[in-house]
Amino acid sequence: MGILRTNTLSGIGTDGPVFDGVTRLDTFGYVVPPVGVTSDRTLAGVTTAQGSIRFNTDSQKLEFYAQDQWFEMVIDTPALAVGSNSEAGARGIFAGGSSSNINYVNISSTGNAISFGSLTVTSYEGSGCSSSTRGCFAIGYGPAANSNIIEYITISSTGNSADFGDLAMGATRPTGSCSSATRGLFCSSEAPASINNIDFITIASIGNAVDFGDLTRTSANARGCSSPTRGLFGGGRISVGTGVNIIDFVTIATIGNATDFGDLTRTETAYGSSCANATRGIWAGGTPGSGTNIIDFVTIATLGNAVKFGELTAGRQSMCGGASSSTRGLFAGGSTPTIVNTIDYIIISTQGNAVDFGDLTWNSLSGSSFSNAHGGL
Repeated sequence: MGILRTNTLSGIGTDGPVFDGVTRLDTFGYVVPPVGVTSDRTLAGVTTAQGSIRFNTDSQKLEFYAQDQWFEMVIDTPALAVGSNSEAGARGIFAGGSSSNINYVNISSTGNAISFGSLTVTSYEGSGCSSSTRGCFAIGYGPAANSNIIEYITISSTGNSADFGDLAMGATRPTGSCSSATRGLFCSSEAPASINNIDFITIASIGNAVDFGDLTRTSANARGCSSPTRGLFGGGRISVGTGVNIIDFVTIATIGNATDFGDLTRTETAYGSSCANATRGIWAGGTPGSGTNIIDFVTIATLGNAVKFGELTAGRQSMCGGASSSTRGLFAGGSTPTIVNTIDYIIISTQGNAVDFGDLTWNSLSGSSFSNAHGGL
């Protein structure tokens, strides 16, 4: 058996060395594949062979080349069950909303939420983002003023949140958020006037947020959702009684300003709720008045205006938030104008009206939410 030990090979051309026949790597350590950003896939002069493997530092995932395109290698992690329900399912998290409560539900089932723990302060008009393992809350307003605090939980466990870091945009109310498997974005804030800043964090690394770019408009109370590559921010208000129907989008892996995506079906959509799977982005509820029951959707990969999806079980604004799996979307809390603990759900692939899911453990007004199975993962 021959053993090759060399740091330099010459005369091998641009395609690299070729090992002919059965080749074994005999090591107690590890093998490091080629590493690069997404744009390195198409470097000039490089021909990608079928079966090629690389590690993408943008997505933080291994990927392979087959059928003339790149695919991500995905680990299928069994989802979590809730309470006495033995059916496994993705976990939805709801927090704050004039409270410090954190609740969780099993998205694949129906039933009332269960206590997860508590935020460190009473919070509202914040937002949440998450990977499949960790969820982060931008506190928003609490307990008596705008806050720059970001806290986090480990989704698979239960317990109180802990300090993650601070927003780059300062003390504010960032109601818009979205995330990929690695990055979380916060935006659409009041400090106390509306600002257009977008901040981002690396979810796996505790620390302060960094400036990402700007929205196309200065507005508060938009809501966000995402696919693995795109983040969308829809609706919001410029001032009390003056809303927008604008949807902006960003490429999550690339720092920069947002671009216009299209419009929601209605204006003055502040204080609504949103969620997504990898294909569809959903917005529900919001103002005007004591709350609308309209649910809109877009196809995230294609620019264009939203289309009506269906209706909530009742018109609501100032909602706690939305959470989703690949199949279901949940919308919780809000004002009708009476503050409620209602959770509705929809089947994302099928247009139609929402159905009752269960209740939160408290009546929630303008909270934060996320899941471990949303469209950005």
